[in-house]
Amino acid sequence: MKRCKKLISLALVLCMIMALAAPALAVDAGEERVVIGADLTEDQILTVYAQFGLLRGSVTELTVTNAEERTYLEGIVSDSVIGTRSISCVYIKILEEDAGLTVTTTNISWCTEDMYRSAMTTAGIYDAEVMVGAPYSVSGTAALTGIYKAYEDITGEELEEEAKSAAADELVVTAELADELENEEDAVAIVNDVKMIVDETEDMTDEELQEEIETIADDYGYTLDQDLIDKIIELVRSLEQLDVSQLQEKVQALQETLATAEEYAQEALTFGQKIVQFFQKIIDAFTSIFGGGDDEEEPEPTEAVTDTETATDTDEAAAEAETDTATETETESEAEIEAETEAVTEVETETEATAGEDTTEAVG
Repeated sequence: MKRCKKLISLALVLCMIMALAAPALAVDAGEERVVIGADLTEDQILTVYAQFGLLRGSVTELTVTNAEERTYLEGIVSDSVIGTRSISCVYIKILEEDAGLTVTTTNISWCTEDMYRSAMTTAGIYDAEVMVGAPYSVSGTAALTGIYKAYEDITGEELEEEAKSAAADELVVTAELADELENEEDAVAIVNDVKMIVDETEDMTDEELQEEIETIADDYGYTLDQDLIDKIIELVRSLEQLDVSQLQEKVQALQETLATAEEYAQEALTFGQKIVQFFQKIIDAFTSIFGGGDDEEEPEPTEAVTDTETATDTDEAAAEAETDTATETETESEAEIEAETEAVTEVETETEATAGEDTTEAVG
């Protein structure tokens, strides 16, 4: 009996150990959520669902308010950017492990897809498909709060507050950097390069960190103003509070994904150019066969002159033939007239002679 109790106790302990050893976050791929801005009208909500390619009611719907958005943005971005209403909306679906992050946007004017990807990595969100949209053009900074809310609702776990705050800070700093550089891709790349040295920055002074930031920016051909450098330094100090090794691992994976996407984009562009060239060759071939192209050869001037001269010679010969015919006709007419005149003269002479004979006879 005692032995049985010991076995039961041992089994319970093993179950507890296995429960503790199990992953804290187990999410089934395919889980979806939609987060709608609280201030949208019904028509606007339907517009956003159409952007997402979904029917309302087909996915669990959540709502995000402007007050919730301000939790992570207030103090790091101006009120004019945050606004007073919650407009941005989000769709998120969990993907298989190591599938990475895919992001698309509609009517988002300030934050780019790569900016969202980078910030989500900082927040601890991986392997998901995300769509960010709005019924009209908005900055998109507040959408990150909706992403947090959807992800936490799916997983049932809270993301670290420090990570969420750092990610929101990163999104704003990257967008401001993109404005200054006038290059969104380089802005994302510079911030990610800075994140890759966070394991070394903790022992650096702000002056030393600034030198590192300036060196990274210089590698891309930029000189940053002091205000932006100060904001990047503040961002780095926030990132130092996170799990740096995990952060850098995910950043490295993200950089590889972005590089691969760029390669695919270049290959697609090259392939498209080849298709255009192929069809241009077909058009040129048909043009050369059926004429009408700019490359059609003009007749040689000498040939044109020869043709003209030949035509002129032919015309002159015809004119001469007509003249000869007319001359012959006139000659024949004159001969006939002369013959007729001679005939008339003979008749008159004979008549006169006869008359003379008659007269003589009558008088004698």
